[in-house]
Amino acid sequence: MSKKLVRYRVKPEKIEENQRLIEGVFRELHAKSPVNVRYLVIKLSDGTFCHLFEDGSRTIPTLDAFAAFRDGGERRRLDEPQQLEVTVVGNYRTLVEA
Repeated sequence: MSKKLVRYRVKPEKIEENQRLIEGVFRELHAKSPVNVRYLVIKLSDGTFCHLFEDGSRTIPTLDAFAAFRDGGERRRLDEPQQLEVTVVGNYRTLVEA
């Protein structure tokens, strides 16, 4: 299953809104517990958001909360999202729960 990274910068006044919408996606993922989905979002101090995911069943695009997140995204962003395939070179206890 391929891993993808999507990154983009958000307008300073839209950072909280963007984060709130992403949190909605995580709430729906936790409620539905889909298989073959791994999803991580990191917010950097400069307003950049990085979404790292594996979605073998293409579940994420079907979520209502993801549709809400995508709606109006172009008005929240400073630049277009860049989508890149990634390869994990190493991983040691990468993340803790938020």
